[in-house]
Formats: sequence, structure tokens, C-alpha cells
Amino acid sequence: MELDVRHLRVVCAIADTGSVRKAAQRLGMTQPSLTTQLHRIERTIGGALFTREQTGSQPTALGHSVLSRARPILSEMAALVAAARLEASGGAHRRLRIGSVGSRAVPGWLRRLRERCADTDPAIHVDISAIALLRMVADDELDLAMVHESEGFPLRVPPGAEHRVLVAREPRFVALSDRHPAAARPVVHLADLARDTWMVDPAADHEYAALRRVFSEAGLDPRVVQVRDNATAAELVASGEAVRPCQPIAVAGPGTAVRPIHGDPLAVRLLLIWRRGALSAGALDALHTDLHAAYVELARVNPAYLSWLLRHDRTLLHLLGPPAH
Repeated sequence: MELDVRHLRVVCAIADTGSVRKAAQRLGMTQPSLTTQLHRIERTIGGALFTREQTGSQPTALGHSVLSRARPILSEMAALVAAARLEASGGAHRRLRIGSVGSRAVPGWLRRLRERCADTDPAIHVDISAIALLRMVADDELDLAMVHESEGFPLRVPPGAEHRVLVAREPRFVALSDRHPAAARPVVHLADLARDTWMVDPAADHEYAALRRVFSEAGLDPRVVQVRDNATAAELVASGEAVRPCQPIAVAGPGTAVRPIHGDPLAVRLLLIWRRGALSAGALDALHTDLHAAYVELARVNPAYLSWLLRHDRTLLHLLGPPAH
């Protein structure tokens, strides 16, 4: 048997969903037929691509190697098809409506999208509320959106929408004044910040509730305030008046430090959500690959987050291959 693009899609779908059953659903196949096809692919390649565990299917070392080559091929195929369709339609620009929660990965995502297909005209809508973005996808105001889901507070994916996991568990770090005693440590404990005022954005779905739940489980009861203005929040952190959760790819502002929290009690799941039928499988593969690459590019230059990923989620780093020296 010779491998073709369909086989690469099978391998990537299993890796993305973490399950042969879920991959079969995504690809519109039965689980037995997908299992049979995977066995044929593995026989052709000459080794197992996934380990089968109770928690799902995890790529082997060989699987990681195949995935790192398969994803760029699928992305280039998607770009080729998109460009051909655009030319066949007379060259009109296609508007791609993208939504996202705030993330430093968005500019890199858009840059890659434009480099991949110059005739695509991406329009970005940023909103801190994942629920608002989901509503826009459901109402056909967005083609797809990157959202985060607070651990313990699952989002309700609208009827007719589908999703793909970008990061299964992204830890929340903490931003604090660089003069705070805890800033001298590489990792801070919640107890170190028990007397501090914590800040959350009231528009961030479930952030307040998730923080309160974590404190309750730790037997702590610090003051939590809600501050909508990001500039004011940054000033309060720098002045030592408050601390706040932040993304692990965040860059410390003037007078602040960003540190991981011991035990990673706060976490979110990053998802791509799209309306069923709005995008082809190839386009989704390309968008997912570009966003993944933009995200990992930032993670690799953040020593604290890179260290965390090397301990917890090496698969996230695998797409771009070894870091440059």
C-alpha cells in the first residue's frame, strides 16, 4: 500500500482527537474501518504510530516523526486547493472571519495565513468572552474562533458547530510586581499570594468562579476584585497593589514578573470552534497548523513556559521540530 493524503489525514485526526473513535466521527467513518486503515498505515510505515491506552491514543516517537511531516504536507495541500479554487472563481478575495480571545499568538497566526494564501482576506474579531465568540459562530458572524474553556466550567458548543483542541491543558501563570517577595522564586505557591488582592476581568467567562474554586480547595480566601480596564490592571500589578492570572505566553510588562504557580491549579483548554460546513477539512488543517505554529513560536522563547511544556506536554512542541540554536 502506498500512502496518500487521506492516510495522512487519518493519522492527524487520531493525534488531534486523542481517540480512534473520535477521529472516526470527525472523518465520517466507522471505528472498525478506521482501526483497520490505521493498521494498514502502520504496516506500510513499519511501526506503531500510537499507543493505545485507557486515556486514549498517544503518538509514539515514530508517530511524532510522521506527524511533524504530515501536517505541513496537509497544510500545503489545503493552500494549493484554496489557491486553485480562487483562481477558478476569477480571483476574488475570500473573506475569512476569524474570532479569538486575546492572545499574543493571533498576529503570528494571521501572518502565516496571509503568507500561505495571499488572496485570503482575514478579518479578526477579538473578544475576551468565549461565550460571545461562540454565539457569533452560531449566528454566522464568524467562520471560526479560538476560545478558552476554564477547567471545571465546560463551554456549551452551539448546535451545528464542531471543535478541535489546540492545547488540552494550558496552565495559568500569575503576574505580580517584580518587587513582590514571591517574584524572586522561579515558581510561586498560592499560599505565597494569600494576602494579596487578585484581579480578574468580569468579561472573562468563568474566570472569577474558577479562581474562587481553586482558593476554596486550597483553604484560602484572598480578596478578588474585578477590573475591566487592562491598562489599569497592569498598573495595579506593577505597583504591587494586586496580582492576576495570565497566559503562560504573556510577556512581563514594566515593573512586573510572570511566574508559574506550583501544581498548576488554574488551567484552561484552548479550542478552535467552527460552524459545520463553513470550512473544508483542508482549510481547517491549515488554520490549525498555522495557529499551532504561532503559539509554539511564542512558547519556545518563554523559558518558564518552555520548561513547563517539556515536563508536561512535549507533543505541543513537536510540530516545529528542534528549536534553532
